[in-house]
Amino acid sequence: MSSIIQLLPDHVANQIAAGEVVQRPASVVKELLENAVDAKATDIKLIVKDAGKSLIQVIDNGIGMSITDSRLCFERHATSKIRHAEDLFSLHTKGFRGEALASIAAIAHVEMKTKQEQEELGTHIIIEGSKFVSQEPAVLPKGTSFSVKNLFFNIPARRNFLKSDTVEQRYIVDEFQRVAMAHPNIYFTMYHNGSEMFNLPISNFRQRIVNIFSGKTNEKLVPAKEETEIVNLHGFIGKPEFSKKNRGEQFFFVNNRFIKSGYLHHAVMAAYEGLLSVGAQPSYFLYLDVPPHTIDINIHPTKTEIKFDDEHALYAILRSSIKHSLGQFNVAPVLDFDRDPNLDTPYQYQNKEAEYPTIQVDRQYNPFSRDTSESELTKQKPSKSFALSSNYKKPEAQPSWESLYVGLKQDGQEIAEMTFENDAVTSSLFEENEIEQEVKRTYQIKKKYIVSPIKSGMVIINQKRAHERILYEEFLTSMTVHQASSQQMLFPLQLYYSFAEIELLAELKSSLENTGFIFETINEDNVVISGLPINVTESEISIVLEELLSDLQDGIPDSSFSQNDTIAKSMAKSLAVKTGAYLTEKEQENLVHNLFACREPNVSPFQKPTFITMSVEDLDKKFNL
Repeated sequence: MSSIIQLLPDHVANQIAAGEVVQRPASVVKELLENAVDAKATDIKLIVKDAGKSLIQVIDNGIGMSITDSRLCFERHATSKIRHAEDLFSLHTKGFRGEALASIAAIAHVEMKTKQEQEELGTHIIIEGSKFVSQEPAVLPKGTSFSVKNLFFNIPARRNFLKSDTVEQRYIVDEFQRVAMAHPNIYFTMYHNGSEMFNLPISNFRQRIVNIFSGKTNEKLVPAKEETEIVNLHGFIGKPEFSKKNRGEQFFFVNNRFIKSGYLHHAVMAAYEGLLSVGAQPSYFLYLDVPPHTIDINIHPTKTEIKFDDEHALYAILRSSIKHSLGQFNVAPVLDFDRDPNLDTPYQYQNKEAEYPTIQVDRQYNPFSRDTSESELTKQKPSKSFALSSNYKKPEAQPSWESLYVGLKQDGQEIAEMTFENDAVTSSLFEENEIEQEVKRTYQIKKKYIVSPIKSGMVIINQKRAHERILYEEFLTSMTVHQASSQQMLFPLQLYYSFAEIELLAELKSSLENTGFIFETINEDNVVISGLPINVTESEISIVLEELLSDLQDGIPDSSFSQNDTIAKSMAKSLAVKTGAYLTEKEQENLVHNLFACREPNVSPFQKPTFITMSVEDLDKKFNL
């Protein structure tokens, strides 16, 4: 009987391994950038075309590789970082498994040029789908240039699963930013389709963060620092007033490696407790240096998850250090029960000398003396123990109520006695049942539901969902017909965003203008808005755009209808009247009328019911009638 189990060929095994290492073009970018960092490069360039589907090239000025190493690096489990199993628990570098280059070469056309500083000639290697096409010496500068072309050319199913260029490019930018933020001592540049996206010179951590996100980021940051035996923490946290709805600016770095940790994120949120509104997310850029033997980074293929030995202590240190930073820089209110702020000396009185009051005593005054007549007492001014200030004025005596009637009796004539009506209720001209009373048509319950009577009973409307439906159809109609009305702003408003957010807004510009927005300019890190939709106030602009960017962070739909639908849903959700808002009777009636004028009044834009009806028969059943 023939054997059933067989060893896989190397090229098949490499393609299977590529499924773990290379999920999308951003995975290739991450591996190549980390290899360049491990090569001790001080200048790294990333060149991308068509969101990495056509070309991903990383050029560095690192130590390079010899002829033997340049060929051996494409073999599986070939690495320069591991010699013994114990080395897995004392890692100081990024790549160590030795599968990245072999996996990339199995699913793409790879071209590598490398040269060491002491060598006269370098090595030029071309590989296509794990097959070595050529290897020859070449005149090259110091360092390594790694080009990956036609990714997934031999796995069309994987290529078809890739998302749009906009989404894939955003993933690449995320990986580039993570590596660049962890290493501010390296000069990073990035180009996409021939245009420069990032130019990050060597700087400190704070300046690197500002260069990546925008110039206004600097005023949002508060430094955080703590040194213990368990962890050395440093970095920056965002002020609560600059919090956002999405989690785009939240970064943890452990030993200069980006990680994701829900546990550590919970510690940060606990430190911000009571300072953030519901659903708001603070920004933070935190760097943790821990002993390598206290962590295990080999628990996830992408190395973005880490297992800590003492998570509870790390949680407590992180939470307390952030709370300390928020209080130290007066971001969070500090309670001090021993200090009275009313006793603080005003700034303008700090260098003034105190003025001592003068005392005047009338030694002849005796309040118990009976010899003094009443007239003399009234004429005599009582002395005071302390002199009143010069600007003190004695309140004028108010006339008594008797003075109102002085002069009413003249020439011995008496005024007729005034009579007042009693409180007896006079009879009405009409009977009570004949008085026409105005009937209230709507009622608001718990500032959440609107009840309106109908012929068969009553209708109960969810005010938030109903308003979402109304706004959604209004925005969708405006974007479809291209006849949106705008209100001009007296002073244009300037809003600051990150590079990725600016790219999104630039793509959505035409659709947003169809809703009523008018963009004066869109710059590298800010947008200037000079016009708004009619139902949007100036204070709501940043909220609406922030919600929209958060909803579209996973990608903009390709079709124009889906794009307009997503924008209309997001704006309707942001601008709809919230649960807990009080509505006047007129507003309630308008909401009811506008809802039933919609094309689909039964459901909200998110397919949730907007109202329910209750007939008189249903009420009778409740009362067992």
